[in-house]
Amino acid sequence: MSWIREPSDDELTEAAAAARAADVAHRGYVPNYNRVFSHRPEVYAAWTALAGAIKNGMGVRRYELATLGAALRLRSSYCALAHGQVLADQVLDAGVVRDVARGVPDGLSDVDRAVVRLADRVAAGAADMSPDDLTELRELGLDDAEILDVVLAAAARCFFSTVLDAVGVEPDAAYARLEPGRRAPPPPRGPPPPPGPKGAGAAKAAPAPCRALSARHGAGRAAGPALVRS
Repeated sequence: MSWIREPSDDELTEAAAAARAADVAHRGYVPNYNRVFSHRPEVYAAWTALAGAIKNGMGVRRYELATLGAALRLRSSYCALAHGQVLADQVLDAGVVRDVARGVPDGLSDVDRAVVRLADRVAAGAADMSPDDLTELRELGLDDAEILDVVLAAAARCFFSTVLDAVGVEPDAAYARLEPGRRAPPPPRGPPPPPGPKGAGAAKAAPAPCRALSARHGAGRAAGPALVRS
């Protein structure tokens, strides 16, 4: 499930055991990322608090769209699957979420598309950004605090997705068990495209589709992605 050994039950600290019990109560199973963070439950608790604070400031819809936009650019199978599922279950039609994952967000509102684009831009490389990258959302009526929320969600996802990929954490088996006929088609493989040109009027590059359930992590992966249920 990862390149890092999972602590045994006897090795779990009180904090790690409590975090595991909380995830089981919430999801019905222990997520693979929890198994890795069992080595550092204080970091996991801090991450949970940070993600919750960001989400509470911007609402589920905008948080999940920004998170998915960043995860796709990062080619994070785990995070794209998980947050695509939340969007499909709680916010959007599953077909719209599939289209977003393919880089065709036509079913979204102007604001939603701009949120995904900004999150994509942050994840592609914040050092290459300019003030113009914030213009689109500002012109659509978002204030500076709301724009900051999108940046916070995308930047936080960069941390979490990077940790998971750097230690080879696989998506939970629950995603691989989705019926093959209900899976989105495999996205193109290879490196993500470069970020789009800068400037308020420049066309933004679409998010790079994630390599869901990529064989990069070993033969235990299912063949092909399963972003959302129908």
